[in-house]
Amino acid sequence: MAWIYLVIASFGEIFGVLCINLFIQKKSVFRLFLLIVSFGGGFVFLSLAMRTIPMGTAYAIWTGLGAAGAVLLGILWFHESAGWKRLLFLLCIIGGAVGLKVFG
Repeated sequence: MAWIYLVIASFGEIFGVLCINLFIQKKSVFRLFLLIVSFGGGFVFLSLAMRTIPMGTAYAIWTGLGAAGAVLLGILWFHESAGWKRLLFLLCIIGGAVGLKVFG
């Protein structure tokens, strides 16, 4: 169950970053509320995951999946660059997270 919590926590970070970008585009109380709820939920689920998963592993996977998800969201939603070098290093981040799960 801890790994599911960690994935949910990563989604909290991904949506939190999305909310930051949306808040910068148009400042509103609702968007600020979404930002706080997204990051807050991510932290709650991260703390639940860290009851079982070691801190270093949990944090590395949380930030790795969050970063990878934010990059993919930027490419798909905000039309950011999707060059082969960027995608290659994105795969390195995902590979590192998988390696921590498999060997951690």
